[in-house]
Amino acid sequence: MNSETRLAGATAPEGGRQPAFERVKAHVLAQIQAGAWREGDAIPSEDALSKSFGVSRMTVNRALRELTAEQLLVRVQGSGTFVAQHKYQATLVSLRNIADEIAARGHVHRSELHRLERTAARDTLAAHFELPAGAPLFHSVVLHLENDLPIQWEDRYVNPAVAPEYMACDFHTQTPNAYLTRVAPLQGVSFRIEACMPPPEVREVLRMGAQEPSLVLWRRTLSMQQVASVAIMWHPASRYQFAGSF
Repeated sequence: MNSETRLAGATAPEGGRQPAFERVKAHVLAQIQAGAWREGDAIPSEDALSKSFGVSRMTVNRALRELTAEQLLVRVQGSGTFVAQHKYQATLVSLRNIADEIAARGHVHRSELHRLERTAARDTLAAHFELPAGAPLFHSVVLHLENDLPIQWEDRYVNPAVAPEYMACDFHTQTPNAYLTRVAPLQGVSFRIEACMPPPEVREVLRMGAQEPSLVLWRRTLSMQQVASVAIMWHPASRYQFAGSF
């Protein structure tokens, strides 16, 4: 049953002093909370809502604009208005495995290994590892999915001196983070976060909109008195956020 059909029979609440646009907002919110309109669903058009509630399109437009500002809806010009996807949270206080983060939300983690190779440190990368240019490194690229929705593109370089068996790992059954945490006890971490437009490859694999920015986490970990890994992790800004507390 689509959202237009589910709207059939909905009537404007009688009486009360609640502004008309608030009544529209309350109705839309109730449908989302009840699960009638799910993440990614198109909601009824402004015309359909205005007729159902007996109010002007301007009133409906205000209600939808406010729900969009509250990140409950996403409005796509020429396509309609959709229920926003939940923004999954990642903690910055501890280095949690993304698979554990997802499991804690009651969701299913799955990963796809896109690249696993030996490479050589060049220029800036060598400096990050505090190694001479040309030093050997391991390189992996893994896509992480939550309930089959891609939420992280992990591009990681690893110091072979810290994790010599890295190339033999099955990253379909364990994450790089889980393996490194086990074999290379964490001594320190540095990171930065920025919002930027992703390269075409990342945009495509994360199923991001043409104008959607990405939240990018750059992270370097230390173990055994040396740099263990340097990773860049890309996330769709529309469905991911970082959070932390002390």
